[in-house]
Formats: sequence, C-alpha cells, structure tokens
Amino acid sequence: MTDEEQPILGHFATYRFQPDFWRLEPDARRERATEWFESIRSVADVAHLYLTQGIESDSDVLVWSTASVGELGAPARFFRERAAADNRGRDVMQVDHVLWGMTRPSEYSRSAKSAQEIDSFADEERTSYLVMYPFTKTADWYLLGRETRQGMMNEHIRIGKQFREITQLLLYSFGLQDQEFVVVYETDDLQLFSRLVYDLRDTEARRYTKGDTPLHTAVMISPDDWAASVGSASA
Repeated sequence: MTDEEQPILGHFATYRFQPDFWRLEPDARRERATEWFESIRSVADVAHLYLTQGIESDSDVLVWSTASVGELGAPARFFRERAAADNRGRDVMQVDHVLWGMTRPSEYSRSAKSAQEIDSFADEERTSYLVMYPFTKTADWYLLGRETRQGMMNEHIRIGKQFREITQLLLYSFGLQDQEFVVVYETDDLQLFSRLVYDLRDTEARRYTKGDTPLHTAVMISPDDWAASVGSASA
C-alpha cells in the first residue's frame, strides 16, 4: 500500500463555551481560547476551526481534525491524546457532539480519486463553509444486487458532478459509531449547496436513506480572529 492509499481519520467535534470562561477578563479570555485550540490542534496532523454560534443552538464552534492512521495503534494514540487535550480545556469548552470515521476507496467510483474529493491535508485551501452529517443506509439497500446499487449511485454521482464547485469527503464508520458514514462537504456558496441537496432528494437512492441527521453547517474562522472576538471587551 502506498502512502497515498494510507487511511486517514477525520474527527469532527462541536463545543460550547463553559459559563466560567465569560467571567474571565478580556485578555485572559483571549489567551485561554488560544491555548485551548493550540492544545486541540497539537494532537492531530491538521486541525481547522469553524463557527457554529448563531448557526445552531447547541454549540459555539466546530473543530475538524485529521490524523494519519496507517499504523495499527494510530487511532488509539489519537484518541488518548485528544482526551487529554479536551480534559485540559474543560474550563473553556464542553464537548457537545462528536462524529468520526476513516477513509477507504469507494466501491462505486472507478477513479482512484475524484477531482471533487476534499484534500484534508490542504491547510491553505479551505472554503468558507463546512457542512457535515452522519449517514446511514437502510438494510434493504445492502440486500440489493451489486449492479442495482451501482446504477443508483451512478445517478447520484452524475448529479454531484454538475456542482463542481462543491467538494466532498466520505468517511466510513461502520461498527465504530451509530452511523455508517460521515459525509462532509466544503463550499463557498451555501445556496448552491442547498440546490445540490434538493436535486439529490428525488433520486432513486434516496428511498434507501435511513438517517442523515443531525446536520452541522459551520463557517471557517482563523484561530487568531476567533480568539480576538471572544476576548473583546464587549464579548
């Protein structure tokens, strides 16, 4: 297996501020927020910060972390270090919701890597918006013949290719979390993304969707801008 084929772990966690954080002085809030994210970022190969405050009601930020897990013990090492980082930041943030999974080659796409596939390690190429959610198929889907499923997925892929500005990452979590997949999209145009989802609603494969919630929409923000915002005197 080449380095390019090594699996990666994608980890998404939403957080909400602890009440005690807002009792700190502005400079202390700014410093503590920076320390918190640096601690979370240090345990992953790459980590990105997103705002969910004002977008959903149960969280303030979302952190997307990526870790290489080609070695057998790599996932365990990541989760141990992530737990330690979360524990160090309990005075700042409380974890609200966690979704994660690992990559593997698609059984429905002929190409090894699609041009619309998200590069999780492209640190400087993130879009303005991230949309992600858990996804599970019905039992009947897996009882269909291989050619039948391929035909329905071909329709799904065809529609997706009409929205080339939108990129996707599919993570597999069978037997690891409640869902079977974690579906991730990046876009600079929320209206266009909403249109893509609408167009996919009347495909035949939609009949076999068991669950695709809760959905998280988030806005990318630099850690420095975020720390400055929560550390402002009027925050």
